[in-house]
Amino acid sequence: MLLDGEPSESVYVSVNDPLCVGAVITRSKKKQAFQHQLTPIIQSTSHVNDATSLVSDKVTNELSKTSFPSFTCNFFNIDQVKLEQSKDPVIQKTIKELQQNPSNNLYVLHEDLLYKLMKIHLHNKKKLNDPLGGHFGILRTYLKLKDKFWWPNMKQSIAQYIKSCLPCQQYNISRIKKPGRLCPIDTPDGPFQMIGIDFCGPFMRTPSGNQYVLCITDYFTRWINAFALPNCSAQITAQTIFNEYICRYGVPLSILSDQGTHFKNQLMDAMEKLMGYNHIFSTVYHPQSNGMVERFNAIFVPQLAKLQDRENNNWDEFLSPVIFAYNTGIHSITQHSPFQLQFGREPRLPCDKPPTNYVFYRPNDYYRQLQKSLKIIHMSARNKINSKQLKSKTQYDKHRSDPHYQINDKVLIKVYGSRSKLDPRYSITPKLVIKKQHPIYWVQDEIVNEVTRVHVNDIRPILVI
Repeated sequence: MLLDGEPSESVYVSVNDPLCVGAVITRSKKKQAFQHQLTPIIQSTSHVNDATSLVSDKVTNELSKTSFPSFTCNFFNIDQVKLEQSKDPVIQKTIKELQQNPSNNLYVLHEDLLYKLMKIHLHNKKKLNDPLGGHFGILRTYLKLKDKFWWPNMKQSIAQYIKSCLPCQQYNISRIKKPGRLCPIDTPDGPFQMIGIDFCGPFMRTPSGNQYVLCITDYFTRWINAFALPNCSAQITAQTIFNEYICRYGVPLSILSDQGTHFKNQLMDAMEKLMGYNHIFSTVYHPQSNGMVERFNAIFVPQLAKLQDRENNNWDEFLSPVIFAYNTGIHSITQHSPFQLQFGREPRLPCDKPPTNYVFYRPNDYYRQLQKSLKIIHMSARNKINSKQLKSKTQYDKHRSDPHYQINDKVLIKVYGSRSKLDPRYSITPKLVIKKQHPIYWVQDEIVNEVTRVHVNDIRPILVI
């Protein structure tokens, strides 16, 4: 992949006429580095009708009348340029040839300083894009060009051109962290306020006809409810949530789920309005939004696989014991078991010895003791959750960009689903940002006008030059 324009070995000059003059320093790369620091702007005014005849008597006369503005640089001035030219044998040879042949149309000698005449092309720059150049990175392209061409800010212009290459933006793999900072969910004030729901499966059908597991997780206590179900239809989902959770624990303030059809449908919408909770949907292809449930799914599936009888395929018979073992174990973040945070006491396990005597408390005494213990352990759990969230956010956000997009910005979004090796990783057609709620954006396809909700993780800006 090559660049726009025609690179030259001389300094470019900013003028409005078709003719321009640039100072020739030397051939050596070391002095070209000086040219990179020295970019003099030398203006000349010439009126030449024939642009192909660059040096004529008229041009020479015009140049002799032209006043060249003086300039200063951190390293040297015009006198230093003359001195360096006098030391360069190639330039001295060119000066002698020019004195012998004044009709030379490439160079002009003015006040003992050699200039090279450049013609500015008024037509559009020629775009050189050849498969032999490939679509490789900035450094590889720069190393291939630097020994053959030179122009001011060469490396920067190469980098800008390659970054703006649309096929590279659509197909290249990003080697840096995904953009977007971590946005932890605010810790609920107590149990039964916010729950996450998700389906796991399909598994092999059991003799009871079950194939899926509906998991319900409390975001404060980490208490898990899991139910083996024959399918994941909207009707089964709504019935299970109502009968197995709401009728036992009450109506939560909010429910978090993905955008699967078993959760996002008219029946669930009607139950949301009837029960009075807020149903929150995570972003498509962004399971981190409901990470607590996803994490439990990754834990309990191997447990079922270890316990089930492979011949009878009875994994659903071990679901309740696995859930009980999880709920009665100490959670690594809260440092309390979900059972204790839920009920204010530790469970009595089969391995515990039966008590030899009983102490009967008055109901009011038990209530006060329960209220006191719940207050203490809930405060401890909340502090530990907040501390862990802050630590995770600090680690996640380290060396990670957080771009913000504006309305009408053109972007590409990551392609998910079935994709072959040669398919683009990002959308072929540009998307237009029509709504923003950082880190969530709503983008519209410019061709089919389809609107997609996408996380900033999956957005790549379109860079143009």
